[in-house]
Amino acid sequence: MFPNIIPIHGKEFLEEDGMLFVRNYGILDTMVKVSLLVVSIIIVAVMIPIQPSFGSPRTLDLIIYPDGSVHVSTQIDINPLANNYELKLFGSTIDNLVAVDENEFLLDIDVIDDSAIITTFGSSKIFVDYDTHDLVSKQSKVWTFNLDSTYDFTLLLPKNSVIVGMTNLPIDMQLINEQNQLTLPSGETEINYLFSVYNIPEPIEQVDISPNLDYVFYTIIGGVTTIIVIIVVIFKTKQKTIKSIQETKSIDYIQKNKIIDIETIFKLKPDIREDDKEIVKFISNNGGQVFESELRKKFLQPRTTMWRAVKRLERNGIIEIEKKDLQNLVKLRKNIEEKE
Repeated sequence: MFPNIIPIHGKEFLEEDGMLFVRNYGILDTMVKVSLLVVSIIIVAVMIPIQPSFGSPRTLDLIIYPDGSVHVSTQIDINPLANNYELKLFGSTIDNLVAVDENEFLLDIDVIDDSAIITTFGSSKIFVDYDTHDLVSKQSKVWTFNLDSTYDFTLLLPKNSVIVGMTNLPIDMQLINEQNQLTLPSGETEINYLFSVYNIPEPIEQVDISPNLDYVFYTIIGGVTTIIVIIVVIFKTKQKTIKSIQETKSIDYIQKNKIIDIETIFKLKPDIREDDKEIVKFISNNGGQVFESELRKKFLQPRTTMWRAVKRLERNGIIEIEKKDLQNLVKLRKNIEEKE
């Protein structure tokens, strides 16, 4: 009485020649959908481990200077599709902040409190360098370094420093140029250390003198005479010392000119830029070392441009940078390896 309801995909047709025809549109449609679903799952599975790597520092290196300032260097892998990258700075008192990409192109930076907004221009890697004054404090003779990092990092302590306290055990410890370099795990780290620049002599014990007037009188006369003799000796010694220092500097200058051969440097490093060659010549003509401020004054370059040129020469192994009197001292290396 009621007609049988047959699904569209299940309809069967009997052609005139008696052959049975079954529609397979539904089967093909299901197969295509399943294939697309499998491909989508594979793509998502591949992308999941890649995404967290964007914005993760590949390296984080810190150098503590004798004045308590800290130089921070970090290399970060970023998403090339992003226009900006926000970097959390270690402190709010920041100097010499420079960011470049993998092609050494200087990137724009906008600092807001303790964060730096870096315009990446489609870069996949950025290199950031800056100095901060907020990581080291001093109480009496004890210096204290504090850092809360979400990544492992290396820390280079000043020369003649002795660690007297540490909250975390280092992963590795090395001695580099008479300086302790520690590789420390992520988390909050506090290191207490002592260091001295000069050897301070022990205080001389004072002798109790009896209140004899004649003795006091002759002691005063002898003391005045001794002071006069000491002043004369110091004056003559100072003159000799100044003369000796000038002669030593002259000798060092000659020796350095013999050791540092500009033509040899250019042969070993044939790919350096012409403007970098002029910087190398100027450093050599000034005894092999100049302050970065002198380079800026000589070549009339802004701070960031000259800092990028100096870092480029440092990476090429031609110069080395030393902190001196709160300034960057740029020195030609005595041993320059040939570029492979």
